Amino acid sequence: MKIAVVGASGAVGQEFLSILAERRLPEFELVLFGSARSAGREYNFKGKKLVVKELKHNDDFKDIDIALVSAGGSTSLEFAETITKHGAVMIDNSSAFRMDTDVPLVVPEVNAEQAFNRPRNIIANPNCTTIQMVVALKALEGISHIKRVHVSSYQSASGAGASGMAELEKQVEEFVANKNLTVEAFKHQILFNVIPHIDVFTDNGYTKEEMKMYKETKKIMDSDIEVSATCVRVPVMRAHSESVWCETEKPVSPEEFRKACEATKGITVIDKPEDLQYPMPLHIAGKDDVYVGRIRKDLANPNGITFWCVSDQIRKGAALNAVQIAEYLIEKGL
Repeated sequence: MKIAVVGASGAVGQEFLSILAERRLPEFELVLFGSARSAGREYNFKGKKLVVKELKHNDDFKDIDIALVSAGGSTSLEFAETITKHGAVMIDNSSAFRMDTDVPLVVPEVNAEQAFNRPRNIIANPNCTTIQMVVALKALEGISHIKRVHVSSYQSASGAGASGMAELEKQVEEFVANKNLTVEAFKHQILFNVIPHIDVFTDNGYTKEEMKMYKETKKIMDSDIEVSATCVRVPVMRAHSESVWCETEKPVSPEEFRKACEATKGITVIDKPEDLQYPMPLHIAGKDDVYVGRIRKDLANPNGITFWCVSDQIRKGAALNAVQIAEYLIEKGL
């Protein structure tokens, strides 16, 4: 078994290496690829030094079984044929192929079997905000069909990559030193602020990030579910949070939904508000599951239920989800 990581030097690429080292995959050889700028860098993996190869249009993927790709949409579009032409399965973390009808959009806890419906040998990893929400929605859908979802996200600085985290840290240092704050990675100062703007605005007033949640949820859940989202950047270093309101066809009690979440692989329930216990990004960063809490009836809708969920968007929202797809393929014989 040969597994490639494309974009090995990026934040998600580095998370791929960390997760692959932790998971109990069958024995495999790992090959790293990156841009011309990253080529030649060395990384330690399970006691071995691996050198990043430059991604080129050649036959380097001839013996690769699975390629975990996180190098940006333009790179994915340019190199998809090169990566897959000899039979490698490309699991792509960008938005390049997510809404293509001949590319499955997969969250293993929700629709793992779609990973085999891949005529182009490409599987898309959904957006991070969508992934954590649909894991929780799957538990609710098993009780009663979900008609509508309203969601507000509270997305960490790391969602903007390494530059986002660096800017938040820099602004803290500059504030303490009584200096003017550097504003480059975000449209506005992120320290002591929340920014209701992630990605670019579209003609309908929603951002692309919000429209991803709308479109991707429908595709993953293969449902007529309607989603309305507001995505907000917050001064948190890592892990995204979401406040979710759902309308179901029949009433669902908090107890029913709580039990369904507890029985769902990939969900950890922290829901004891009387003891001040609920999921928070400070404690979820670096963990694998989607954490659900604040489960309660929606006072404004008799068929409504609302909850809070938190997940590490670099792990479950990106690298881990892709590795779990790979694990499923390997378990089922590719």
